[in-house]
Amino acid sequence: MRLNSLFLVLCIVGLYSPPAPAERPNIIMFLIDDQNPSSIASFGGDTYTPNLDAMTEEGMKFTRAYVSSSVCTPSRYSFLTGRFAGNSYSQLYQEAVGGMEYQGLPGFNVALERDQMNVGRVLQDAGYATGFVGKFHLNSEPDFPELFEGKNGWIEIPKDAKSNTEIKKQFMHNERLMREHLKELGFSWAKNIYPENIRKPFGSHNPEWTTVAALEFIEQHQEGPFYLHLCSTLLHGPDKSWRNSMDHPRVTGVGEMSDLPSVMTPRAELLKTITEKGFDPNSHVAGEAWIDDSLGAIFRKLKELGIDDNTLVVFAPDHGRDGKATVFSHGGCQIPMIMRWPKGITSQRVCDELVQNIDLVPTFFELAEAKKPADYRIDGQSLTPLFKTGEDKEWRGHLHLEMGSARATVTKDWSYIAVRYTQEQVKAIQNASLQSLPKAMSYIGRLGIGVRGADRPGFFDEDQLYHLKSDPMEMQNLAYEPSHLMRLREMRSLMKEDLDRIGRPFGEFIPGRNTTSPGAIDKQIELVKQLIIKGKTVTIPETLQDKKILDDRSGLDGKMKKKMERENRRKARQESK
Repeated sequence: MRLNSLFLVLCIVGLYSPPAPAERPNIIMFLIDDQNPSSIASFGGDTYTPNLDAMTEEGMKFTRAYVSSSVCTPSRYSFLTGRFAGNSYSQLYQEAVGGMEYQGLPGFNVALERDQMNVGRVLQDAGYATGFVGKFHLNSEPDFPELFEGKNGWIEIPKDAKSNTEIKKQFMHNERLMREHLKELGFSWAKNIYPENIRKPFGSHNPEWTTVAALEFIEQHQEGPFYLHLCSTLLHGPDKSWRNSMDHPRVTGVGEMSDLPSVMTPRAELLKTITEKGFDPNSHVAGEAWIDDSLGAIFRKLKELGIDDNTLVVFAPDHGRDGKATVFSHGGCQIPMIMRWPKGITSQRVCDELVQNIDLVPTFFELAEAKKPADYRIDGQSLTPLFKTGEDKEWRGHLHLEMGSARATVTKDWSYIAVRYTQEQVKAIQNASLQSLPKAMSYIGRLGIGVRGADRPGFFDEDQLYHLKSDPMEMQNLAYEPSHLMRLREMRSLMKEDLDRIGRPFGEFIPGRNTTSPGAIDKQIELVKQLIIKGKTVTIPETLQDKKILDDRSGLDGKMKKKMERENRRKARQESK
């Protein structure tokens, strides 16, 4: 009784105040394009990235981080929603693949939904200022037809457009249209938006343009809490395009404009530093150092404002470079990811757990104390249990990956890939000419990025099993080796668990209206492996020219070898069920 009276008196005279609730952190999601771990020095790369290296030293490095899909659009969808792209219920995706009774084919066919179930809206409702800067790449006419209608709607600009006053006005119109569209989607602030990848005639990278907008947002909302989704256009495109872009300082996403405020290291000075550090300034290092310098400008602003200690900065790319549009780990779905948050993450930590881009949104929701709407679907899980030591005994033991007609299950040691085409795709493959076979059999139905994985011998196999520790490049497919039958069964069982949770049909795992079982295109698999595929160019070897079926090839040894391969596939399929 006396203690209660004393407590009351102290409160009245102002000598006591209850502990303040923990201050919610600011959050910056720094998302870049097309990056392998080898482009960061702290991940073992031979390059110049001092700000990323410092971020690694002061925060946590994730060595087994993955994106769920390895091309821009589906990956960016997952970064914004916490959902697998194959779980998109956008009109764009439904028109592309059908309802839930059909097999999904996630690729450049997903979009943010009209219901605003995304990180921008939920965090804004939780009291955060939510900003978007840079590359979007999730436009959808079926979902937002009004955006493309009328004289004030989206302007379709020819890809071969020349720079002039009218074209500049059209680019500016589309960029401002995107600002308003992002606010309709749930963000409270948007500026300097690239609706998609950089395009001619203003097709040069300009990280200063996006960095200026990011710093403006941080300055305006320094009292917090804020969330910033910052998306650079680097490192998209060939290595030389990064260096060449440095010679075009006035080119932005809205055309040519006057020089921007000096917020980053002057380009000539950065190239000089690269040279002094012993690197070729005309090599890939130029672009890697350039994006790193953009990150440095963000950290300088946070420290200048005195808010860096309670700002979580996440750095990650949307996918790798070499295995783009695949579900391979190396160069595809596995990415370098770093987090820095002095108040919440112990420095010099390394996390080797299997994490994914779908885990970021639930992490942000938890830190922001945001109330998730009851019908908001999230497929990931919060990363906060890993923040203290980088480990958690209850953490997941495998990941699920998806890309077009392919799915993968990844553990710390193994990767299992299943390629299952729909009935329509199987018919197209069976009727395809040799020249068009690689396009028909790519996971996303296109050449170029769709066949970047074709340098791996197993890329077209319907079942693939790789031991990641002994074969990190995923070159030796063990799925048809009898000695690995038990492992194959285990991995297929894990995939079935994930597919059941997702709920869409896939091959024989979950039969549906348009699914097929493996075995219908064995001959085409053998044929496509003999073609020479380089980007969008397909060369037919002389041994295959003008020959329609596999048995036309000469040589008994070759026929017997292929027959044995088919038999091994058949046995493996039967025994692994």
